[in-house]
Amino acid sequence: MSQEEFSAAMAQSSMSVDSLLEKGNQEEAVKILGDLAKQNPGRKEPWIRMAKVHFDAENYAQAIVAAEEALQRDGTDRSAKSIRAVAGLRVAAQSLTDLRGDVELKGDARSDAVGLAKVMRDTLGEDVLVPPGEPDKKKKVVPVARPKPTVAATPKKAGGADAAPAASGANPFSVLK
Repeated sequence: MSQEEFSAAMAQSSMSVDSLLEKGNQEEAVKILGDLAKQNPGRKEPWIRMAKVHFDAENYAQAIVAAEEALQRDGTDRSAKSIRAVAGLRVAAQSLTDLRGDVELKGDARSDAVGLAKVMRDTLGEDVLVPPGEPDKKKKVVPVARPKPTVAATPKKAGGADAAPAASGANPFSVLK
């Protein structure tokens, strides 16, 4: 579709989606947006709108998926990044709440957090829940190997005779001239 055709189709779809959402028919609204996304695979707009629909319906996992689809088309889109971040936090918060119900937690916040982390590590079979970040390559300091000074043969004067050692107080670099 051309830009004008897509804009008209998106406007028409938006009106249909709004009407369906007012009636509580989220599934049909998502289907319309999905069809528009299939017809225009390079466009992010249907995916962003779909992410918002899922987010508003508290279907956070689907909102994350739709936001990821939008970001594949435009990695700089703030709406998609925001939806993905907030939906991810809400999924994580719900997961922790569910876990908290499964684990006996009695005590201070630290001991509760240690208990939750132990359950998560055991469940996942992982020793580390969050892998350490990679060091910033720009900040990495690499030592530079410097050549060690070598003792050169005693320099000779122009006449071929050995140079006399520098006398005390004399210019030590005079033999280099």
